[in-house]
Amino acid sequence: MSDTASTQRFPVSVLTGFLGSGKTTLLQHLLRHPGMARTAVVINEFGEVGLDHLLVAKATENMLVLDSGCVCCTVRGDLVDTLKDLFLKRVRGEIPEFDRVIVETTGLADPAPIIHTLMSDPLLAARFRLDGVVATVDAVHGAGQLDQHPESVKQAAVADRIVLTKTDAATPNTTLALCKRLAALNPAAPVIPAAFGAVDPATLFDAGLYNPETKSPDVARWLKEEAYRSEGHGHHHHDHDHHDHGHDHGPECGPDCGHDHGEHGHDANRHDDHIRAFCMIVDQPIPWDRFVDFMEALITVRGPDILRIKGILNVVETDMPVVVHGVQHMFHPPVRLEEWPSDDRRSKLVFITREVGQELIEDMFKGFVRGEPDAKPA
Repeated sequence: MSDTASTQRFPVSVLTGFLGSGKTTLLQHLLRHPGMARTAVVINEFGEVGLDHLLVAKATENMLVLDSGCVCCTVRGDLVDTLKDLFLKRVRGEIPEFDRVIVETTGLADPAPIIHTLMSDPLLAARFRLDGVVATVDAVHGAGQLDQHPESVKQAAVADRIVLTKTDAATPNTTLALCKRLAALNPAAPVIPAAFGAVDPATLFDAGLYNPETKSPDVARWLKEEAYRSEGHGHHHHDHDHHDHGHDHGPECGPDCGHDHGEHGHDANRHDDHIRAFCMIVDQPIPWDRFVDFMEALITVRGPDILRIKGILNVVETDMPVVVHGVQHMFHPPVRLEEWPSDDRRSKLVFITREVGQELIEDMFKGFVRGEPDAKPA
């Protein structure tokens, strides 16, 4: 396990969203806000979409453009080089100082490789930290994009914040149905309505583990495990394996989102109906090596379909909590906190998966962590 992480690294926010969902309009609005003046922006061009950066460039001098096409495995090196170059130019005084970075992906991009890059490159990790993922969803066309494009579903599923754009052009019923759908897809991500890109930056950023106001970890705000349990997906693991379900609060939404918390209808043809979001709560301390075995096995058999994992663990080897965060097959180095955020010392893991049911994960957990061999999947 790693020691407590430094909070002095520059936060990086990933701005993603499907083609035409309003990312650039949102970015233009954000960069005009006085609180965003010390923001560096990295834009990934894709075809004619690259023309959009000329408009954004008027709002900030710290503009770097990746011209290698869609951010994917082949261009991770470009992103690493760009961020390193950005940092060095700041140190040398060649560009104005910045306090945060926004990386805007293309509309066809899977945001996971960018997150992987921020997690895995040791030099980047020393200077930057992932703050969160912001996904834009078009209120008018979003439902159809979720139906037809798995990229759109994944962008929303891994997001920490979802901005519902073009709400001025959508009917109330369309907006309500889409809000309900997004809440089922990603219960912990606030859905924030926006017209013409107008959103308060304070609602989008500082979504990571560390709260910049308190200069300390804020696990409850980052994990939001109660949002998963409110949907009836929170399974508690006791000594005798009884399960109970929490129903404390509904999905978190932005103002005027129009959520109600009724049943969500399912259609087998919809891509997001293959997504599962749930929380697993474990009462007893977990041996760290067995937890690692469990995660390695899960990643080996279903890595691409484990879209995101976040959790706080009570491990046998230390009295302090350990925070874990993974996206698909890549995990951020675990962070040992200096104190528990509350009197609740149970381990809590939230999962967003694709075609991976909670029962499979629970069975694997029993097999590797509890030592119940019969529970391991074949």
